[in-house]
Amino acid sequence: MVGLTSAAGVIALLDEHDDDLKVYALQKLNGLVDQFWAEISDAVSKIEIMYEDTEFKDRQLAALVASKVYYHLGEFDDSLNFALGAGNLFDLSLKSEYVDTIVSKCIDKYIALRVQEQQDPQNAEPMDPRLQEVVEKMFDRCYRDGEYKQAVGIALEAHRLDVVEHSIKAGGPSNILPYVYELTMTVVLDQAYRNTLLQLLVGQFRKLEEPDYVAINQCLVHLGDYQASAELLQTLVESGVQSDLLMAYQLAFDLENNATQKYLTKVASALPTEPGETTQAKLDKAKSILSGKETIKLQLEFLCRNNHTDMLILKNSKTVLDARLSIYHSAVTFANAFMNAGTTSDDFLRQNLEWLSRATNWSKFSATAALGVIHKGHLSQGLSLLAPYLPQEGVTASPYSEGGSLFALGLIHANHGDEVLEYLRGVLKNTQIEVLQHGACLGLGTAGMATDNDDIYEELKNVLFSDSAIGGEAAGLAMGMVMLGTASEKALDEMLQYAHETQHEKIIRGLAVGISLVMYGKEDAADALIERLSADKDPIMRYGGMYTIAMAYCGTGNNKAIRRLLHVAVSDVNDDVRRAAVTALGFILFRSYKQVPRIVQLLAESYNPHVRYGACLALGISCAGTGLMEAIELLEPMTKDNVDFVRQGAFIALAMVLMQQNEVQNPKSATVRTMYEEVIKKKNEDALAKFGAVLGQGIIDAGGRNVTISMQSRSGHSNMPAIVGVALFTQFWYWFPASHFLSLAFTPTAFIGVNADLNMPEIEFTSNARPSLFAYIPPTKPPTAAVVEKVATAVLSTTAKAHAKAKKAKTAETDAMDEDEKPEEKPEEPKDDEAKAAVKPKKEPQSEKLGNLARVVPAQLKYISFDKEARYVPVRKDFTGGIVVLLDNRSGEPETLIATTAATAPATAPTVDSKMEVEEEEAPVPEPFTYPFDQ
Repeated sequence: MVGLTSAAGVIALLDEHDDDLKVYALQKLNGLVDQFWAEISDAVSKIEIMYEDTEFKDRQLAALVASKVYYHLGEFDDSLNFALGAGNLFDLSLKSEYVDTIVSKCIDKYIALRVQEQQDPQNAEPMDPRLQEVVEKMFDRCYRDGEYKQAVGIALEAHRLDVVEHSIKAGGPSNILPYVYELTMTVVLDQAYRNTLLQLLVGQFRKLEEPDYVAINQCLVHLGDYQASAELLQTLVESGVQSDLLMAYQLAFDLENNATQKYLTKVASALPTEPGETTQAKLDKAKSILSGKETIKLQLEFLCRNNHTDMLILKNSKTVLDARLSIYHSAVTFANAFMNAGTTSDDFLRQNLEWLSRATNWSKFSATAALGVIHKGHLSQGLSLLAPYLPQEGVTASPYSEGGSLFALGLIHANHGDEVLEYLRGVLKNTQIEVLQHGACLGLGTAGMATDNDDIYEELKNVLFSDSAIGGEAAGLAMGMVMLGTASEKALDEMLQYAHETQHEKIIRGLAVGISLVMYGKEDAADALIERLSADKDPIMRYGGMYTIAMAYCGTGNNKAIRRLLHVAVSDVNDDVRRAAVTALGFILFRSYKQVPRIVQLLAESYNPHVRYGACLALGISCAGTGLMEAIELLEPMTKDNVDFVRQGAFIALAMVLMQQNEVQNPKSATVRTMYEEVIKKKNEDALAKFGAVLGQGIIDAGGRNVTISMQSRSGHSNMPAIVGVALFTQFWYWFPASHFLSLAFTPTAFIGVNADLNMPEIEFTSNARPSLFAYIPPTKPPTAAVVEKVATAVLSTTAKAHAKAKKAKTAETDAMDEDEKPEEKPEEPKDDEAKAAVKPKKEPQSEKLGNLARVVPAQLKYISFDKEARYVPVRKDFTGGIVVLLDNRSGEPETLIATTAATAPATAPTVDSKMEVEEEEAPVPEPFTYPFDQ
């Protein structure tokens, strides 16, 4: 049978007067519309008239046909309107492209109307009840099919908390709750609505048979509800159950890892202090954890014990580079600081005192500040360690070493500055020397980060108003650090006003970056300020606007922010602004880092070297420690770029990406390390590129090869000190000592298990992966002495012929004499085979046993397991590494504890060299020393 080639005959029936014929025509057209929609579209007005005729008996069928015609024409809004008019004839259960498209349009419109209703109820468009009905049918369909996560996705966007709650109950809280939490933190952009959802989640997590205290704790930190956090800790401590007490300690460690200084102080002060109570000692331990002292002590112990710094790399770089050039001297200083960050090992400095003495001016400032990075976290000995360099009354010393020591003091007490803030304020108040003001401001900002301390802010403002270019720049940065994330209107107004009044570019830049820090994490609340800064005539303020986007939307992956940055990256007239815009992409997308190479691919090929440099940093920041091959493939060509600072950016970014990656995990690791050596040795290489290569050597081996750059905490929160540290590190473009800020982002890749007394017991757990996969990188081998070989003596052709004849005659004579004797069989071949078999490598085991204070890199976490019969197991179910509170299953038996040494050792004592065996006797502790700077 020949198929229809036209719908003209059926369309003609629409002109009939008999309604039955019209209905028949519509029924036929409903089946033919997908094939002949182009023809039917000419008659769609007639179908619309039928739908609008209230007396026509099959109006809904007319609406359905009209809806399908408009769907094929691409007029989806009209199609949706007629589909709603079709009532029950619009069957949601049908699986077709038309139904799916119209349902999605329906949901989109419903969500838009619901959001408008929530945000602006007075001007909101009224909700069409037919639209509501379709969406309700969709929810019912999700419930019937068991697609609770799909229902949650629609409900979250449509502000339907009732549906969210029903889906959690119906789909099983243990299954749905984590999904809701993840969507709340990644998809929901409105902060007020997100807080409402978090409060709902807290209630749901509490209702579980076994309440999920870890998730409750995370929600409370996001809500900023310090009172509820304190009550949760208090309830667990006072419950009298050992597992609850251990969970309280674990939550305290998590809080210390995720919350600001201000929040932690409020939680600690909200905990009761009643002497004589049996629980007071336990509460005191919780307060000690919240103060950060326990975390710092344990991490310091881990970094000191596991220090695998390769001194030969530093020695080779120092030997090759001319120390008379401050850029090279500073580069090696930074590399040494990064490699030994937090390890308290100053061996390299002791062994190179003559090289150290060549530092001048700001190189001297950087060298002294490096002590703060090396001894980061050594809170108990920070002041005594830096005593020889700190300003002293009646003693005239170099202002550069004194200023550097003040910065170092801030770095040692970074984000835990209670003990030194008053001292630094006193120094700042009593000095008019610019370099000292600079160091004191940076120290105050770093130690007082996010404290929202008005007194410190006023001291910094006084320095700013003195209009000193050097001191004012640091004051602007420090004001931002102290007021970090507060969105203080007073601070923003004063900083903006002064930035427009002053003539010093350095001060304007310090204030621009400081303003961005004040808006940290504020998302859409920062939009008005971002608009203002982005439209400013001064390119430095627009530069600050790009960093404000980066800080306000860090880790959110917000599309609006990404679009704005990409627009500026290709349109602004100033290179600095464009570079900042591209760099900012790394901050916004670090949670979805796999997308970054695709987004910056074209920018990495830009004609503008500043944009290419920004692409390098964006890749390094977002993909730090991941070893992502797509990022490495983009960065490798830029190491051969024809512009020196682009090569510098590529070297630094590659080091960030390859942190904690050995050659087995990522073959590029060895290639990149070799490349750094070659670039540093190359005589005709530009200084900026060499600076980047040396910095790369320090970053890739940071913290004795035991740290990574982590922009989010183990529990998924944005790691505030790390984000701020990296943002300030990028300012080394203008001022090299800012490189030290990168140490704020260094996160130890440790497993540290503690018991109820916060001591470290000896434990054993399994890494179900080949040991070589996550092993330390082998140390560099020193160059071997070349063996001089003897040169073969020249032999004349006539002499060679004579020797050959004599040898032939002798052989013939021997054969005749020993004709009957068989020659002995030489066993050389079998011996070779046996030797090969003997040296054949053994098959590598597929797992290994690890103990307390072991290095466990992020990629290794999924391979870690604990024996169910083991004495110690983590108190929390999901293993994320870091500091883990352990439940003792045999609490009556005696424990074997690991003695701590790092916290009690002299501050200037070097650690044991990585090449020494553990059994060897320790070398005597060397005497304390001071940097041999010329006064």
